[in-house]
Amino acid sequence: MEISVTSADGTRLAARRRGNGPAVVLVHGSSGGLDSWDPVAPFLEDRYELWVYARRGYAPSDPCRRSKTYADDVADLRAVIAAAGGTAHVVGGSYGATVALHAAGESVRGLTVQSLALFEPPLFAAGEATAGVLGPYRDLLEDGKVRAAALLFAEKVARVPAPILAALTGAEPADESNEGPTGESNEGPADGSSEAVGCLHDLEAMTADSLDVNRWSAVSLPTLIMQGGETWAPMPATMDALAAAMPAATRVVLPGQMHFATHTAPELVTAELAKFLSSARSGEARAPEKG
Repeated sequence: MEISVTSADGTRLAARRRGNGPAVVLVHGSSGGLDSWDPVAPFLEDRYELWVYARRGYAPSDPCRRSKTYADDVADLRAVIAAAGGTAHVVGGSYGATVALHAAGESVRGLTVQSLALFEPPLFAAGEATAGVLGPYRDLLEDGKVRAAALLFAEKVARVPAPILAALTGAEPADESNEGPTGESNEGPADGSSEAVGCLHDLEAMTADSLDVNRWSAVSLPTLIMQGGETWAPMPATMDALAAAMPAATRVVLPGQMHFATHTAPELVTAELAKFLSSARSGEARAPEKG
């Protein structure tokens, strides 16, 4: 079911609702959109009411009217949770997992996040670590070099190693020439321009954020931290740091998987999600008996 949700500042978000049961909101990563969770959804929709939405800056949701911050993403997530009934479990992938962390523990006008499931939030990509990328990335987009911008984001922000990047795209690492990954000109319209603009606004939020992982130690929600067993550095060390900051969190390493596990191994991901969500729901059922 297609739904339009309006955020606090009037930004319109395109959303979809499917399935039946307790509400679960899924937050997509950079270069994503309404279809990002399609591989996962079929394995959960028989037990949960799933809400997906295109984050601001990603079509068909409204564009960003100014530089974006995580506070904007959190406000949008609040609006979706409100549309879902005011209470939801939140699942975030990559950048979406960082959004979920920022929203964790907040209860605003009756809105409640019941649990948090995180797949590889790129907490290493923030502040000074991305400040030097934002300007060149914006310049590439303004020059119409969309594919070069996408490669720059993958190489310098997501830190995808050159051999993996080449295997994925058949491309050499981004340079300052006017050629895309296949040697074609990047001038003029190019596929992926909408996603590239969305990544620009994600990069704005990352650059305005902090590298301090220990701030998440204050999160008291039931939390699942997932990662691929073969994901490249610095993600493993980043997940080690997050797990150390959140010692009560459940941690799962998916063998043989990388940052793309929600697409390459959706059954494996959803098996862990279903187990965690079932446990979180049991905790909710027991909560009134305490005290």
